[in-house]
Amino acid sequence: MTDALKRLSDEGVAIWLDDLSRKRITSGNLAELIDQQHVVGVTTNPAIFQKAISGGEGYEQQLADLAARKVTVEEAIRMITTADVRDAADILRPVYDATEGQDGRVSIEVDPRLAHNTPATIAEAKQLAWLVDRPNTLIKIPATKAGLPAITEVIGRGISVNVTLIFSLERYREVMDAYLAGLEKAKAAGLDLAKIHSVASFFVSRVDSEIDKRLDSLGTDEAKALKGKAALANARLAYEAYEEVFSTERWAALDKAHANKQRPLWASTGVKDPAYKDTLYVVDLVAPGTVNTMPEGTLEATADHGEVSGDTIRGTYEQSRAELDAVAKLGISYDDVVQLLEEEGVEKFAVSWNDLLKSTEAELQRLAPTEA
Repeated sequence: MTDALKRLSDEGVAIWLDDLSRKRITSGNLAELIDQQHVVGVTTNPAIFQKAISGGEGYEQQLADLAARKVTVEEAIRMITTADVRDAADILRPVYDATEGQDGRVSIEVDPRLAHNTPATIAEAKQLAWLVDRPNTLIKIPATKAGLPAITEVIGRGISVNVTLIFSLERYREVMDAYLAGLEKAKAAGLDLAKIHSVASFFVSRVDSEIDKRLDSLGTDEAKALKGKAALANARLAYEAYEEVFSTERWAALDKAHANKQRPLWASTGVKDPAYKDTLYVVDLVAPGTVNTMPEGTLEATADHGEVSGDTIRGTYEQSRAELDAVAKLGISYDDVVQLLEEEGVEKFAVSWNDLLKSTEAELQRLAPTEA
């Protein structure tokens, strides 16, 4: 059952689960996935927590305790989510130790409503790192324009970061630059660079969803032939950029100081179009030094029938450029697509966070003790 996942791991792809809930922790399911399915990390986001807390079990006692203390709904959510992340980090600690800090990681995101506020993002990242208090945590910061200086500042303070919501190649290069600047800041402050880690979450399936929609509206045979190609091309060219940046003299100086590369992480890898194979964004994005964070359905599909045939990224750059150029020649603006996806990504997470606030507030009111 796990041969494909083992092959994926052997190719240098770290398999992370894109999901977390208290039930997954307490039932032993997360430990089982680590033991049997080669899972070596966990990512969360506001939508995942909204689903887990609103519809999940295992939160009743903590919610009742928080209601009794009359905490604010924002504090309640942070107490609940950081408890889950802390427990997941403890379960993954042996992986963290075995990989010298590279894997065994759990990600938790800053409040998505702060995505365009640099000082607030920095403050929230510091607070989350303090609250979770586990060395194998990654603080997720969106790759908005306001997020870039926050990444540099937080890395510069020695806090490991998962940069999220990256859609464009230009923004990805800015993210890598922000990471290197943060490492240089940390080095100047005398921090141990070996202890600072980062991944850059490059989103995949949403690119196809948006571009395919525009190709469908054109309706020509030429347009239809390009469906399902843009997302892979975009991600593969991101890996090319990663190879370039981490072979520069600037990186070599940090490498000498025992810094870690910021690994590309393929996010949004669940296939949205049923016409495509359900393992598309896994088996066609294989290269060493990458992370693939999968929803459980994609993980199971890969374990069951994924065909891992070695490196499927390097050697594709010319073809990938040609595919994106062909899309552009049809009048579909790459810059317009990636800007829209970034804005929608931030907005979707903010909506999920607001939904979580509302549902948690309702639970706190329901469980609040009646005054004597």
